[in-house]
Amino acid sequence: MNTPAPPPPPPPSSVLFARGVIARLETWDTLRLAVQEGWGGAGAPQKRTWLASVLVDAFEETVPTPDDQYVEELLLQVLADEFDTDLEDGSAEPVALDIMRLWDETRAGRDELVGRFEAKAESMRGKRAVAQAGTDAEEWEDEEGDEDDSGMDEDEEEAPQLMEPRQREEPEIDEDGFTLVKGKGKSHR
Repeated sequence: MNTPAPPPPPPPSSVLFARGVIARLETWDTLRLAVQEGWGGAGAPQKRTWLASVLVDAFEETVPTPDDQYVEELLLQVLADEFDTDLEDGSAEPVALDIMRLWDETRAGRDELVGRFEAKAESMRGKRAVAQAGTDAEEWEDEEGDEDDSGMDEDEEEAPQLMEPRQREEPEIDEDGFTLVKGKGKSHR
């Protein structure tokens, strides 16, 4: 009995592209939050990996190559179907544009952008994602590295806190030097 020959390994540019897509999805705050919070169920991390493989396959097998609109719609559809998330924050667009850039650069044999996404993904591992409006503003746009890492313009102020921190009350001391104990909740009469 003849055993079929294993398939040939993928070309290096395909492996590089796949690494870049995986890293970019790991840095997408919206998807990080969906995975972290289990919106896709117990298999949410596997769904993220599956999404990366769907994207890579779409680029490898589709003629003509998908465009950014196709990629954005695919991202939105997967978030809706697999993570029960109807995304309206616009964050899928920069992710789609980054994936297009990754495709172009890896086809040209360049790995700088992949390295940048992998480094950012590595720096984010173990950190909790937080829900914010406009979390994925296009920070990879500027090739020269002049982009402010905070994602804010110099004129922008930080967002105000949602809740003021509780002010700790100073203990009340009576004339004999004893600290008065106050009950919490309803007043006691």
